[in-house]
Amino acid sequence: MRRKAKSVTTFIGVLAFSLFTGIAAAQKEQVEQAPIPTQIASAKRLFIANGGGDEPGFQDPLFDGGLNRAYNQFYAAMKGVGRHELVGAPAEADLLFEIRFTVHSAECTVMQGTSIGNASDPQFRLEIRDPKTNALLWAFSEHMEWAILKGNRNRNYDQALARIVADVQDLITRATANASGAKP
Repeated sequence: MRRKAKSVTTFIGVLAFSLFTGIAAAQKEQVEQAPIPTQIASAKRLFIANGGGDEPGFQDPLFDGGLNRAYNQFYAAMKGVGRHELVGAPAEADLLFEIRFTVHSAECTVMQGTSIGNASDPQFRLEIRDPKTNALLWAFSEHMEWAILKGNRNRNYDQALARIVADVQDLITRATANASGAKP
C-alpha cells in the first residue's frame, strides 16, 4: 500500500512540475510585435489639430485653462521635445496628430437600481493619421484619475497629458528602432 501511495504522490509531483514548467514556458513566449507604420519613423514634420475639449461644468469649469487647454499643452510639450518640426497646415506635414479631451459622465448605480450619483471618466485621445490618405495609423487614450478638489483635478490632468506625450515618444523611439533594424 505504501508503494502505491508513493507512486501516486510521485505521479502527482511530476504532473504538477510538468504543468508548472509548461505554464512558465508559455509565459516566456512573447507574441511577435506587429509592425509600426513606417510613416511614424520617417516623419519630420507634424501638424497638431485641436480635436476639442469637453467642459461639462459650463458655469463653474471643472479645470483651469479653458476648452483649448489640451491642445495648448500638448502643442507646447511636443514643441519642447524638439524632435519634429511643427507646421501650420496639414498639407505641409508628414503626420497629422489630433488631440482631444473629453469628460464622460454617467449615473452610477449599485445593486437593485439604487443610484449613488454621477461618475466622471475624463480622458485624452490622440489620433495619428497619414495626411495623404487620412488613414488612422495609431491612437492613444489616457484616462485621468478623478479628484474632488479642482487643484487635484488640474494636477491629474497634467499628469495624464504627460503620459500621452510619453506614449508618443515611446512609439516614435520603437518605430525608429524597428526601421533601423535594431531591437527596441
